[in-house]
Amino acid sequence: MSIASERAGSLHQPRRPSFAELYLPKLVTVWREGYGLSDFRADLIAGLTVAIVALPLSMAIAIASGVEPGRGLYTAVIGGFIVSLIGGSRFQIGGPAGAFIVLVAVTVDRQGVDGVILATLMAGFILIAVGFLRIGTYIKFIPYPVTVGFTAGIAVIIFASQLKDLLGITLTAKEPGALVPKLEALARALPTANVSAIAIAAASIIIIAVLRKFRPAWPGLLIAVAAAALATWALSLPVETIGTRFGDIPRQLPLPALPAFSLQKIQAVLPDAIAFALLAAIESLLSAVVADGMTGRRHRSNCELVAQGVANIGSALFGGICVTGLIARTATNIRAGARGPVSGMLHSAFVLLFMLIAAPLASYIPLSALAAVLVVVAWTMAEKHAFATLIRSSRGDAVVLLATFGLTIFRDLTEGIVVGFALGAVLFINRMAEMTGIEGDTSLAAADRADDGNGERVPYDPGLAVDRDVLVYRITGAFFFGAAAAIGGVLDGIADKRKAFVVDFAGVPFLDSTAANAMGRVAAKAGRQGIKLFITGASPTVRRALLTHGVSPPRAKYRETIARAVADIKAGNPGQTETAPDPRP
Repeated sequence: MSIASERAGSLHQPRRPSFAELYLPKLVTVWREGYGLSDFRADLIAGLTVAIVALPLSMAIAIASGVEPGRGLYTAVIGGFIVSLIGGSRFQIGGPAGAFIVLVAVTVDRQGVDGVILATLMAGFILIAVGFLRIGTYIKFIPYPVTVGFTAGIAVIIFASQLKDLLGITLTAKEPGALVPKLEALARALPTANVSAIAIAAASIIIIAVLRKFRPAWPGLLIAVAAAALATWALSLPVETIGTRFGDIPRQLPLPALPAFSLQKIQAVLPDAIAFALLAAIESLLSAVVADGMTGRRHRSNCELVAQGVANIGSALFGGICVTGLIARTATNIRAGARGPVSGMLHSAFVLLFMLIAAPLASYIPLSALAAVLVVVAWTMAEKHAFATLIRSSRGDAVVLLATFGLTIFRDLTEGIVVGFALGAVLFINRMAEMTGIEGDTSLAAADRADDGNGERVPYDPGLAVDRDVLVYRITGAFFFGAAAAIGGVLDGIADKRKAFVVDFAGVPFLDSTAANAMGRVAAKAGRQGIKLFITGASPTVRRALLTHGVSPPRAKYRETIARAVADIKAGNPGQTETAPDPRP
């Protein structure tokens, strides 16, 4: 796979980054750039905004994971602070994640809370090793359908796990962990549903939905939880609360301590630790990529993994659970106007302040309201549009997506990722084999040819030269998930001063959904910066994939050749896409 800049006329071999470039925390970068009082004020507001979102979520995720709500707060305070302090992403927010609910709950059931803390500690060391071995780059190679499939699967499992508290159902036996037995047990116990709990849950969901639509800047999650707690206290509603199930929320951090461990215990929780580390790496790097797309910055993936490892060790020492980068809270941080990692550190400080001052009030929070919060989170994280797009994209991507989704729900998250990745690799090999077959009669070395079809030399035309404000890139070879990270990073580095950007796909025989999604991000960024993007030489199959993932007018214009695109740029006539049959079905 190669990408060449025609303006330069030659290939430039990338310089290997130094250790500092790979592992220097973004906090140091921000301080070197200059950090003033106005930046601190912006980070202070952003940190407070994120803390307001994190408060109910941290407790709700901990409860759904089968541990005390205070452990979720410890995770946000300690883990979130460390992620921002030494992380490789400028805007990353760390803490407990909904994606871990399934894994943590299963580990609690098998190994107990001490087993979860030990697995979190071990996952931290695994993540540090992964970061220093520079394996973070390879984690990006997980195909897009796999990430969408397991994210949607996790959303379904989170929703199912909250039905008991959402409806106020009373079970005589322990709630099953597997999805189908869980639903069967809840269906049998449905007559025990609590009307007051259902009303609180419904009201909480309505409040969150209405505020998101009409007052998106307001902290809808916290308002809904606070209103539910006030109603429960004022009306003396007969519903289960944090206080009735867990007692009071701790008003201080515990002293750091190692979890109880032995060689036998380490061997028992090792598979869980590996699963924690794998999911933490995927979630944190995915969140960092989303932050890059929103801000135009570039994160340091291996530095971020080391930070996630240290954060998980710190969380475990204080009795917390797994830490990872959080897409929703990171996006909230950016939209609130954060300038750098200080906002994430302040978010942790605000959560700690809540523990010190307002912890007794949390005892009145009804569990049905926290279940409603997680139901909204599950609905948001399901990536419904991406799921539908991949189903329509191609049969192979649909198979990978549905296999990952089904295995995540009915079997195991790690198994879903591994099988999905394997299916993606097999699908790619099959596609490459088919293309090799088409070229089977071609000689290994083609003879040199003249410049045109008549065998005559064509004089150099300086009129086709591109000016300094225009970049022309040609991609050659199969553009698939294994190359999407590298090439997407090059294409994403569009300088603000450029006025036009041409990407030639004439040498691309195949493009998968991960690469098409990367091009979609490039097109979106070009559109935001007012840069004209031209796609040239794309075959009908490649064009169909690009159009499906948003590389379409007015974001991008399609031309048959580079010369035609350059001529339109020089003439100042972006025009419309060349008239050609629309390749979309």
